Amino acid sequence: MINKVWSIFIVCGIIYSLISGNIETVNNEILTSCKTSLNLIMEIFPVMALWLGIMRIAEVSGLLKKLSIMLSPILGKLFPELPKGHEAISLIASNVISNMAGLGSAATPFGLKAMKSLDSINSKKNTASRSMITFLVLNTSGVTIIPTTIISLRLMYGSMSATEIVVPCIIATFFSSFFGLLFDKYLGDKYANN
Repeated sequence: MINKVWSIFIVCGIIYSLISGNIETVNNEILTSCKTSLNLIMEIFPVMALWLGIMRIAEVSGLLKKLSIMLSPILGKLFPELPKGHEAISLIASNVISNMAGLGSAATPFGLKAMKSLDSINSKKNTASRSMITFLVLNTSGVTIIPTTIISLRLMYGSMSATEIVVPCIIATFFSSFFGLLFDKYLGDKYANN
């Protein structure tokens, strides 16, 4: 669906540039954005590789499992319908930990596996379960302690103090998670009783 929306935007933009006589601007933007995208990838890649490597070491060494065990009591309260010790809890914990480190790309595989695991115990296969919805809220609004990608972008564009956004980022993501989960709980309880 999103591909269709973007395709419509692109086609409309090109048609408008043809009508208004600005096709040269479109050509320049295409070439410039390709160069900018490649530069962005080359600048962010080393930082992402470093953090993904650290996450892999944490996973292989068992540190990620230990952190997941520490988060399990909290996640057990957020996902009361999951059986104790279910694999989805450790996958959700790994996703949360990756998001806390600002590694959305490392969190994605854990998130997909967690969603698949949650779907395996879902009785209505064409409808998201309470746990799936709560996980989606938690994943989308997740608390970020080290926003590595944002720091990398700020460094790339010449910020003198690229890390000054850490505290505001922690505060913003904490409140987004808190209120997202609160709203999720409210709606879950409201519609569970109907």
